[in-house]
Amino acid sequence: MRDAEPIRSLQNPQVKAWAALLGKKGRDEAGRFLVEGAHLVVEALRSRFQVIEVLYVPGSPAAKEARDAAPAGGEAKWVPVSEQVMEKVTDARTPQGVAAVVRQRVESPDELLATSGKGLGHGPIVALDAVQDPGNLGTILRSADAAGARAALLGVGTVDVYNPKTIRSTMGSLFRVPFAVCDLAEALPRAKAAGVRVVGTSLEAKHACYDAPLGGDVCFLFGNEGAGVSPRLLAMADENVIIPMRGGAESLNVAMAATVLLFEALRQREFANAK
Repeated sequence: MRDAEPIRSLQNPQVKAWAALLGKKGRDEAGRFLVEGAHLVVEALRSRFQVIEVLYVPGSPAAKEARDAAPAGGEAKWVPVSEQVMEKVTDARTPQGVAAVVRQRVESPDELLATSGKGLGHGPIVALDAVQDPGNLGTILRSADAAGARAALLGVGTVDVYNPKTIRSTMGSLFRVPFAVCDLAEALPRAKAAGVRVVGTSLEAKHACYDAPLGGDVCFLFGNEGAGVSPRLLAMADENVIIPMRGGAESLNVAMAATVLLFEALRQREFANAK
């Protein structure tokens, strides 16, 4: 089928609406966000998220890759645009020739806690207190996906999960790890009431993470890059642990610390009795 004539004008109202999604205010007002590149577009099309439009530059390899890999029968509208328009509406330094407009999902902590109390086989929950770096948030979600975490709770002060840098850092895990934006001061007590054990991370903790039982229903609590977990939330933890370190480093980056604990939980959950 022959492509329609691409949208070329940067003053086109649609183009302005797409470009507005690069900012948090525009994303919040529209309830939509953008993903860029063939890999993320295909991940979005295959996910539980609703893809509204796929923007593509006719003839670009990335557009062909995305179209060839897209599931059949999707409802997304494919909209051809010029290279200049693609550059206008995307965040990457070198646009890849395809992007998608996706509707945001709103999930509640209670929905994400619905599988709690089931014991082994259900991965941990990750709770983030004011994690501000988009790359850190994206990496944590990617590690959570890789380690089999079942959900993420994004607390007050945490960077927008739909930030383009966060989305790129997730490498598609955004579409596989259910998450809720919430007040952790309210969500953590509900998690505990649902049978989830809250484990905080603190340099002052006396127990090493390798000595703590992490294989069951656990919620890991990670904090701000500079300040760590707020004292108010840390006091809600059933136990606080520390990652043992050797050498001269005082601490780990929050994304690295999250990765260590998520994979220790996976080891205890699935490999503790392996021979």
